[in-house]
Amino acid sequence: MTTAEDPRFHRPAPVPGLPPHAANYGAVNGGSSSAGGDAPGGGRAAGQGSLRPGGSPYALPGQRTSQGRPALTVETGRGGAAKGHDSGHRPLDLAGVGIGPANLSLAALADGVPGLRTAYYEQRAGFEWHPGMLIEGATLQVPFLADLVTLADPASRWSFLSYLKTQDRLFPFYFGERFHIERTEYDAYCRWVCEGLATAGPRAVGRPGRGQGKGAVRGAAAAGPGLHFGHRVDAVRWHPELRLFELDFTRPDADSASPPGRSYARNLVLGVGTAPYVPEPLRALAASTGAGAPVVHSAGYLDHRERLLAAGHVTVVGSGQSGAEVFLDLLRHRPAGRERLHWITRSGAFAPMEYSKLGLEHFTPDYTRYFHGLRQSVRDELLPRQWQLHKAVDHGTLAAIHDELYHRTLGGGWPDAVITPGVAVRTAGRVGATRVELHLEQVEQEVRTRLVTDAVVLATGYRERPLDGVLASLEPWLVRDESERVRVDEHYRLVMDPSVRGAVYVQNAERHTHGVGAPDLGLLAHRSAVILNSVTGEEHYRIPRRTAFTTFGLRPEGALAAGAPGVAEQADREHEGFRPLRTS
Repeated sequence: MTTAEDPRFHRPAPVPGLPPHAANYGAVNGGSSSAGGDAPGGGRAAGQGSLRPGGSPYALPGQRTSQGRPALTVETGRGGAAKGHDSGHRPLDLAGVGIGPANLSLAALADGVPGLRTAYYEQRAGFEWHPGMLIEGATLQVPFLADLVTLADPASRWSFLSYLKTQDRLFPFYFGERFHIERTEYDAYCRWVCEGLATAGPRAVGRPGRGQGKGAVRGAAAAGPGLHFGHRVDAVRWHPELRLFELDFTRPDADSASPPGRSYARNLVLGVGTAPYVPEPLRALAASTGAGAPVVHSAGYLDHRERLLAAGHVTVVGSGQSGAEVFLDLLRHRPAGRERLHWITRSGAFAPMEYSKLGLEHFTPDYTRYFHGLRQSVRDELLPRQWQLHKAVDHGTLAAIHDELYHRTLGGGWPDAVITPGVAVRTAGRVGATRVELHLEQVEQEVRTRLVTDAVVLATGYRERPLDGVLASLEPWLVRDESERVRVDEHYRLVMDPSVRGAVYVQNAERHTHGVGAPDLGLLAHRSAVILNSVTGEEHYRIPRRTAFTTFGLRPEGALAAGAPGVAEQADREHEGFRPLRTS
């Protein structure tokens, strides 16, 4: 069955009791209001909820429930004026849970789609993108073109270059020849986009019409994106009678007497981000707090930096980019000859990131389509082998560490810094009130030992936040794979029972179906464009037909995002000497 034939992806017919525009995208030109302020990265979401048995107690939009609960949220704006999240009591076309770079990219590109009504909810009070790792001088591992919008819409007013222009910094950036910007600058750029979207409001969008003057536009007004910070989504439900999703949310910082809010949407997008991961042997230590030896995840490094610099001996666990940046920062700020640092990892080497030009083509839409078309068992076997594409260390960071260590030998002797790969932490515990003991094992030598230290930084990475909580009430409709993971189609939609007429999209929760590029900033804009094209049923953003010189695979079959043919499908027309062999 093709996507066009699948009833899940048809727009629902008008529902009795709702105005006609409630079932049709594009009929609404107004803008939903938005909360001011800066925004947080990767929202945490959402609790559990379920449809209640029997007749529905939920009111239609614009009415009240039988319990007296407002069917749509209303919050107080500046000056005390009431403003509704869903102005005019009309359902949203798309509601987002979480506001990190992924959903912020979606909001920025949605700003250019005529008549699209969207709102995004984030429980934090302002935008935060890995605040604990905004170390001075640390740069992104992707070029500045991997901003929120450029690789889908280079002319967008929300591009990084547009940000520099508004800051009068475009010429300094040009002369600086910076291809990889600092993390702090990327964070500032995202905050600028949040502030701009919150204050921009509806605007005319479209292309100049014939016979109109320069700058004139044709088309509907773009609805405001509705970025709502300080809003925690507590439950998500599918309402069969309305054929809409219901989102219940609260404002943790609001008055305790404030009623919870509710919004309705035809489609959802989950951008709840990732959470710091701590290996089992170290979880009890990391969970304990107090005045003793700090054991912190690198996600909170800057919050604990002064304590770590003051500690007599510090151990960094983990060989990825975060571990390297933490080790380098500690090394630079500790006295020569008295560094007292250990950097250990279970990996066999402190390996450099795969950064060859053809290697980077694993982060193209072409490879994403190829990976999605593989059997799930093949995907699962392939992902662990690709660790050097995304879990290793930038060449420049490794060079900076070596340079710093070499510089400290110029006066004679070696720095008091131990760097050891191939070492795993078996167990760990506290020694007295101020120290930590790590039990280590070197498998190749079959040697076990102990390391006593005054502080530990766990640069042990991140894991996708589980979706079970936010999807609890949707569980009866979800289709899962043999490992009980949600299935995700080529358009980033959860595969659900056909009776659910709305779509639930995911961002950075689809590595098992879409490959190593899922968390990569370079694919943000492309994924957002695919989602928006799918939501609207129109190609508002052109999806490139080819993005890599590498031809991945020999089979022309496979998922094709937004209907764009893959390289193999074009091969018969473009490469006369190449005939892919079709296999059963």
